[in-house]
Amino acid sequence: MARTNDPKHAAAADYRRSVGQRLRRGMRRLGTQPLVVIGLVILGIHVLMAILGPLAAPYPATEFHLEDKLQGPSASYFFGTDQFGRDIFSRVLIGARSILLLSTVSTAFGLLLGVTVGLVAGYAGGRLDELLMRLMDALMAFPALLLALLVLTMLGPETQNVVLAIGLVFMPNVARVVRSVALSLRTMQYVDAARVRGESSFYIMTREVLPNAIAPIVVEGAIRVSYAILLAASLGFLGLGLQPPHPDWGLMVSEARHFIGFAPWMVLFPSLGIASLVIGTNLCADGLTRVLEPGRR
Repeated sequence: MARTNDPKHAAAADYRRSVGQRLRRGMRRLGTQPLVVIGLVILGIHVLMAILGPLAAPYPATEFHLEDKLQGPSASYFFGTDQFGRDIFSRVLIGARSILLLSTVSTAFGLLLGVTVGLVAGYAGGRLDELLMRLMDALMAFPALLLALLVLTMLGPETQNVVLAIGLVFMPNVARVVRSVALSLRTMQYVDAARVRGESSFYIMTREVLPNAIAPIVVEGAIRVSYAILLAASLGFLGLGLQPPHPDWGLMVSEARHFIGFAPWMVLFPSLGIASLVIGTNLCADGLTRVLEPGRR
């Protein structure tokens, strides 16, 4: 019988459509939650900063004005200047792009790794599941920052290595979430029907199991973005993130800590940028959790 006429296959397709409809209804409900709206506004401001920052910045981020170093906020320098006379307002604007890109790309990479491991472990079961989960437990035994530092110490503080480090930190948690979903989905009737039709394991995992695990994956990704922001800023503070003279918010806070007693604006504005971005992502992630997985809160 043709696949399109298989009633079990049609039932599986109907189930996937119902999941998609629930996702769309959930996304519409997000707009009715005030805290989510506030989070989206904050995120929107940061995205505009990332897009328009290089165009809106009054000065180049690396331009020195030695005659104006350590100047407080003024009409010429909205956020003041640092120890080299660089305009902090321009550096904060331009630095928004790097932390947003770094956190989102790192989270996407961590999701890719974690979803792959979790799907394989949850669907295969048995010894392969046991082996993969024990490897994930070994990675989870390391504190997140320590594991990232270990990777960057071995590979060097290049941008791609920062993405790799944060992705490896996120992989075990994502894998465990996806594995738990895959364990419950692999016993569903539409998965059994796919096996009876002779579909490959890859087809079943990607076409039958994965589409029905989208909701927890989306929630997990939204939660991980805020962790990625904090981890990227922490690595920048320790000098293992983006390297000078690039305007990295974590590095700006690190450089400014020596001047906090008489130039507090150097610490204040990049710190506000990090804090507001984390708050915005957390509010949006909380809204997604309420809508897509209310039992997880």
